Amino acid sequence: MTTTEDAPVVAGAAEPGTVGPAAAATDAPTDVAAAVEDVARRAKVASRTLATATRATKDAALLALADALVAATDEIVAANAVDLERERANGMSEGLLDRLALDAPRVAAIADALRARAGLPDPVGEVVRGSTLPNGLRLRQLRVPMGVVGMIYEARPNVTVDAAGLALKSGNAVILRGGSAAASSNEVIVGVLARALEAQGLPGDLVQSIDRYGRPGAVALMHARGLVDVLVPRGGADLIRTVVRESTVPVIETGVGNVHVYVDASADRAMALEILLNAKTQRVGVCNAAETLLVHAEAAPEFLPAALAALTEAGVVVHGDDRTAGLAPAGTDVLAATDEDWATEYLAPEIAVRVVDDLDAAIEHVRTWTSGHTEAIVTRDLAASERFVAELDSAAIMVNASTRFTDGGQFGLGAEIGISTQKLHARGPMGLAELTTTKWVVHGDGHVRP
Repeated sequence: MTTTEDAPVVAGAAEPGTVGPAAAATDAPTDVAAAVEDVARRAKVASRTLATATRATKDAALLALADALVAATDEIVAANAVDLERERANGMSEGLLDRLALDAPRVAAIADALRARAGLPDPVGEVVRGSTLPNGLRLRQLRVPMGVVGMIYEARPNVTVDAAGLALKSGNAVILRGGSAAASSNEVIVGVLARALEAQGLPGDLVQSIDRYGRPGAVALMHARGLVDVLVPRGGADLIRTVVRESTVPVIETGVGNVHVYVDASADRAMALEILLNAKTQRVGVCNAAETLLVHAEAAPEFLPAALAALTEAGVVVHGDDRTAGLAPAGTDVLAATDEDWATEYLAPEIAVRVVDDLDAAIEHVRTWTSGHTEAIVTRDLAASERFVAELDSAAIMVNASTRFTDGGQFGLGAEIGISTQKLHARGPMGLAELTTTKWVVHGDGHVRP
């Protein structure tokens, strides 16, 4: 996919090269803090050019960025090869190497995503609500840019482009701190984007990276209150907790994806199997991939043997409870599941499987272990689906559909800057509208308050 799909390396671990507790425990060195503040000031100034920019100006810039990326494909792929070689030597898993990898078709797809974003409505200036008061004052609440958006994220070079494109379309400057695993790729990409902006008569400072300042730079970014308007962390659970805890800049919390698929008693077995395999195996190293399968006891005897065989054939390691193990066909191994398995976002060809007595037990399991990202139910029972939707509190609930659809691009948002699992300001995939705030504009005719 060309849209952003974030996830940690392992549950509870910070992505290498970003920010962990040790990094945030002390202030950034004075020289680094000053340098990052300078970057933020320049971003603040640059963002003002977009405050009055027309949609045509912003769309032309996005199209120019897309063309520039395609023109620089060889340079980008060569830089990415350096990252891949280094991280393969460092033992990065195949799933995470896939997330890091760029080739000509992927660069073209990233560019196409920018072009698609240019075709989306501009959220800036949208009237959220308006009215005329009894005293004649005319009120409008308008969408306006955030200003300067900071991103601390994992080793996904496509995120660099997605974040830049979404920020620009919504009228914001962006400061990027990517993972060290994608350092070479990101350096080239940011340079290409900045030069393309300048060629369009826009400040190159609208897209900046602080990767060269390492972890201290990320800490300085977290403390740049007044210069950075909002910070979006994307990566492991530990990284996200650290940024939320340590930042003085307002944070939009994007969560990890401990995602569940529940197969109800009434589920169409063929449909359930197709959804399960897509949710688990279509791409394992992403936040909307399924990590736990729950199966109603009435469906289990028929569904589970075929499902376990299919998962095994697809190379998925199964961690299951006793009832799951008892239904495993010959040649299929089921490792004993523990509480750690129910809590784990594997981001790998592994899955936890549990047989539950009924819908109540499924809902209780999800409530206990979910990260609040995405849950799916496969059922032909309308009442069961409505209870599942109403009683679970995740950012996205799928009914008879794969969890892999929880994605800004798939939702028609023009990619995403992250998937928010919090409840304030934004929730779920965050696209253009979620990178805006509002202001009230009030028109009077000499009105004074009595």
